Amino acid sequence: MKLDEVPQDHSSTYGGHSKLVYAVDAEGHYQRAQSDGWDTEAYATQLAVAELEAQEAEAEAAWQRGELSPLKCLMYRYRLDEPALAQITGLFQWRIRRHFRPAVYRRLSASILARYAEAFGLPVEQLIGYQKAPA
Repeated sequence: MKLDEVPQDHSSTYGGHSKLVYAVDAEGHYQRAQSDGWDTEAYATQLAVAELEAQEAEAEAAWQRGELSPLKCLMYRYRLDEPALAQITGLFQWRIRRHFRPAVYRRLSASILARYAEAFGLPVEQLIGYQKAPA
């Protein structure tokens, strides 16, 4: 992309901030340039956020029906997927998927819940409270 072609579409997804991009100047050298948005990128971001919100709503409904633990709902709420949550918590993905089952979640130790609490930025007491509360 050339320096004079850097998008300046005033994207709402940037929240008034700008993004550093690299563009080629007239002499063919890469230069840093600020972009305050690109419509195509904003559209893709909005689609991704809408998909995560739909997944969160579906997981929350399953939690309320007693089919899932609250972990899956929280995972989507904090914009994570199973591989990211596994990396943050240091748990294997198969264990995380197992913890999505309500019966297994209710038996989780405080130390495992503390890993999830740290990943979500929540107090561990909140996750312990979810163990005791029916869906």
